[in-house]
Amino acid sequence: MSDRSTIIPMEHAFNHKAAVQFIFFDRREFQAILNIYGKMVAAGHWKDYATSGSKDVAIFAIFQRASEKPLFRIIKTPSLRHKQGAFAIVSRHGQILNRGHELEQVLKYFDKKLIRIVK
Repeated sequence: MSDRSTIIPMEHAFNHKAAVQFIFFDRREFQAILNIYGKMVAAGHWKDYATSGSKDVAIFAIFQRASEKPLFRIIKTPSLRHKQGAFAIVSRHGQILNRGHELEQVLKYFDKKLIRIVK
């Protein structure tokens, strides 16, 4: 048997169609989300997460147990950046809990869950 592989240059791989670009969190945004996630895991509130990207939105889903629906979804929708803001926190039931233009400000929603009364 002979190897009859064909090498196709990358610029021709998609038949000159524009490749669909997916939305994801950039490094700074992902680091901010993981900082909050780590604190909540250490506090025992969260157990697992999943990320997803599509051509319209990026989602960071937070789970208490992997077999359930996500407790929260942190959503980045760049098309809303000039309107309500690109970032939102959505509850398990689809209610928008916080929305804004700056991710750090939106993530402050979780700070109140970390405050504990010390006796």
